[in-house]
Amino acid sequence: MSDTSKTHSGGLWENVKVLVQALLLAVIIRTLLFQPFSIPSGSMMETLLVGDYLFVSKYSYGYSKYSIPFSPDLFSGRIWGDEPERGDVAVFRLPSNPKVDYIKRVIGLPGDRVQVTDGVLSINGQPVERELVGDYMPEGRYNQGTPVPMYRETLPNGVSYTTLDINPNSPGDNTREFVVPEGHYFTMGDNRDNSLDSRFDVGYVPLENFVGRATIIFFSIADESSPLEIWKWPTDLRFDRFFKSAQR
Repeated sequence: MSDTSKTHSGGLWENVKVLVQALLLAVIIRTLLFQPFSIPSGSMMETLLVGDYLFVSKYSYGYSKYSIPFSPDLFSGRIWGDEPERGDVAVFRLPSNPKVDYIKRVIGLPGDRVQVTDGVLSINGQPVERELVGDYMPEGRYNQGTPVPMYRETLPNGVSYTTLDINPNSPGDNTREFVVPEGHYFTMGDNRDNSLDSRFDVGYVPLENFVGRATIIFFSIADESSPLEIWKWPTDLRFDRFFKSAQR
């Protein structure tokens, strides 16, 4: 083999090694540290909007089989992590279909009693502080031509965020009292009248199903545009949402 052939072969092998190392590093980062996630619906408006792209911290709650790509059944439960806190915006696997990711706010902890009465959230018999702070005009497909009342809700541990109340008499505005089982959590969307959450078919979320805690929005584009349509970036990028906390 000539020196030229050896050089070419060696250079190709070095490129393959670099590519493999980069792929392994990406898998490790995605599995153990951060996973990108896009917002598919308006259930978390106005905290999170369709077209927001954010990072989810995988290590915040430790690791379960759902932390690993393809969710292999290697072990049960969680290892090396803390439990979700009240008010966390978290990604979890839908209990009825673990192939589907959901993102909601953690409202009820194990043992809590949760109820909504006339749109007011109560935890363990105590109404959560709720203050009308103004109106919000949704964008894109969620814009019905009229502004939506926006409230600031403050949980017992001091976590504060905004919620929307599109319909004062929606099915989710008056619920039975839910008693959260041990090892489970009660979640709700900030867009209270347009969220499939623990009040409905989602039910209580097992600790094992949590993927991670939402951290920061790294990219945001109007919900009718694709990030790949770079020619739309000058008009459709929402620069004011870049590097904004995904929690409130």
